Amino acid sequence: MATITRRRMLAGAGGLALAGFGTGALAETAQAARFKDSGRTTSIAYIEVNENSLLNVGEYTLDDGTAAFDIAVIFAANINYDGENAYLSFNESVQHVLDNADTMVRPLQEMGIKVTLSILGNHQGAGFANFPDRHAADRFAQQVAVAVRRYGLDGVDLDDEWVEYGENGTGQPNAHSFVHLVQALRARMPASLITFYVIGPAAENTVHHGHRVGDMLDYAWNPYYGTFQDFEVPGLPRSRYGAAAVDLGPEGEPTPELVRDLATRTAEGGYGAFVTYELQDGDQSELVSAFTEPLYGSPAHVG
Repeated sequence: MATITRRRMLAGAGGLALAGFGTGALAETAQAARFKDSGRTTSIAYIEVNENSLLNVGEYTLDDGTAAFDIAVIFAANINYDGENAYLSFNESVQHVLDNADTMVRPLQEMGIKVTLSILGNHQGAGFANFPDRHAADRFAQQVAVAVRRYGLDGVDLDDEWVEYGENGTGQPNAHSFVHLVQALRARMPASLITFYVIGPAAENTVHHGHRVGDMLDYAWNPYYGTFQDFEVPGLPRSRYGAAAVDLGPEGEPTPELVRDLATRTAEGGYGAFVTYELQDGDQSELVSAFTEPLYGSPAHVG
């Protein structure tokens, strides 16, 4: 049995300057339309860019020539705290990917792969669940929207880990913060993907005054690798939820049998997403094929 793992924290971050941005708009390909409109299970690849190349996601194709993965997630930007406000921050590795989007992001998008940015806590007390009011949530959402547009990304992923709520005089989680943030993100990025890694206090505060984050999200998924868990996100149907998650890195120690079992349960259960983490350099086609065959009826070809 593979080891159940959670992702490791990314240390170090640099601030985001907010002057100017470009749109980086790309025409949708046949695959992009397919995964959005046909009910096809969406495959996700989180890439910790401190250790692995985002371009690994584009190395795998199916028999029909389309990409094996639908979404590549840049892991991870941070939500930091300056003593008064939360702000979006990038460490050196993430900034390198974004600054080189033409060679590290666009090639994936041209294959029909959506590229999104994960945002993660950073031990400073600022998180998605403790914005004091709607204005503070919207201020952070504006920074996220600027970054998505500037670097020509396809959306954002929200991961409420490693925050340490209460540090640096920050507030404790409240009932309204996460709902306000997702509302603000959806208003500012109506056509972008917004996904949720179902963990932390944010996962416990998904409904406020009748507003459900599940009605506003594109996808949400299980955060525990090596497992199949169906966490409820009010408003989100099974067709946009991923119960299966697998770590393809050395810490996950996955077997093809485990991956195939998780993918088969995903297909048979009508779940809309299948989550992977830490796709490695080199040939992992045996493991990738272990989920593409049950989900898409095709092995994965590397290169």
